[in-house]
Amino acid sequence: MAVQEAGQGGTAMGAHGGGCTCGHCPHGARAGHRRAVAEFLLKREEFAAGQGLPAAVAHSASASRQWVSEELTQSAELVAERGRAESAVWLARLWWRTASVVWLLVVVLLLVQALTAIGAGWTPARTAGLLAALVTAGALTAASWFHRARGGVLAPVIGEDNRLSTSRAMAGAWVLFLAYAVLVLVARLAAASGHEERDALIAGLELGRGAGVVTVLAVVCAIAVLVRRVVGVRVLGQRLQKVRADRPRAADLLTDDAGRGTFSDIQYVVIGGVGLLFAAVRLGRRPDQLPDLPWGLAAVVLISAATYLAGKYAEGGRPVILSVVRAREAGDLDAPIRTGDDIEIRGAGFVPPGAQTADRLSRMVVRIGAVHVHVPLVPVAGGFSNPTDAVLRVPVPADVEPGRVEVRVVTAAGVETNGYSIDVTE
Repeated sequence: MAVQEAGQGGTAMGAHGGGCTCGHCPHGARAGHRRAVAEFLLKREEFAAGQGLPAAVAHSASASRQWVSEELTQSAELVAERGRAESAVWLARLWWRTASVVWLLVVVLLLVQALTAIGAGWTPARTAGLLAALVTAGALTAASWFHRARGGVLAPVIGEDNRLSTSRAMAGAWVLFLAYAVLVLVARLAAASGHEERDALIAGLELGRGAGVVTVLAVVCAIAVLVRRVVGVRVLGQRLQKVRADRPRAADLLTDDAGRGTFSDIQYVVIGGVGLLFAAVRLGRRPDQLPDLPWGLAAVVLISAATYLAGKYAEGGRPVILSVVRAREAGDLDAPIRTGDDIEIRGAGFVPPGAQTADRLSRMVVRIGAVHVHVPLVPVAGGFSNPTDAVLRVPVPADVEPGRVEVRVVTAAGVETNGYSIDVTE
């Protein structure tokens, strides 16, 4: 479909085609981004098939490779620019969607209360629960409006890398639930007429009644703060590579930056969600006190949180060069590295998670001595053969002085590898 759209690029798009980034009409920004992506994919597939090369560079393999890389880099930069425009419009429109979901949950709660009241009758506890939901939804809607440019309700759980943070989302869920539980008790206390009923409701707020749920709340909030500190320190120490995402996605809660599912995140969300569900049922059964989360279930949630934290400490790593060899084509004789030759840099971690797009790959640089060489993009059907996470291939420029020089790789995240010395002959 993307290639078909590229072929129809000359058709009229109306008043909102191409570069329209109107905040009230995201169609133009979305259409412009989709068309830029389609044109880039079409161009990459043509170059991968050996088509579209001008006659001036077709005779030279190195010249044609450089020309193709420059063309793809410019096209990828346009895709990234249109993607940022679409992301900004999408994020600005997200606030009312999140607010709609909040009020939908209030309606669901009302329906559940109405259905369960059949036969049992409507009780003051049901009224208190509905009033607490209305107050919570109103507060979240107001917060969505003030943070409408940052995703509304989701603004506090979006990390600095523009992804949904699993630790912040879990902490936010527990905070909202406990706030709702306290509001239920407040509403019941305000409506209580008897002295004994008021004393019972106040006793329901004692620590002994909700020690398990309070402990879980304290731990998940502490982990949300600690994870932010851990990630920040590791990024500054070049032990973790982070690239900014185009926009937050729900899958961020269960995956790493590259979109791969991670055990630590998945188990934290699943077990934390089960704990929240149990606490919600306990609140529905005993609306006169804080949910008494059993210590066995609380311990399971705490172990899950500790596993998630350990996973954050273990992930990532600094890119490293293991070896550098002269790239040899079929039929070439064995020889030392000379200026003009291609070298193959072997190692690990050259492509940070989330940096697989062409605009990020084109930002990779190899420093050979004092000369900075941009890594050329080599297209193949469906992707690129260069650069990859474990192997880079770059030419040795004529400006490199013969002798012993040091090779370093600078990734798209700005992290520099260790130095590796090679001998360049004339």
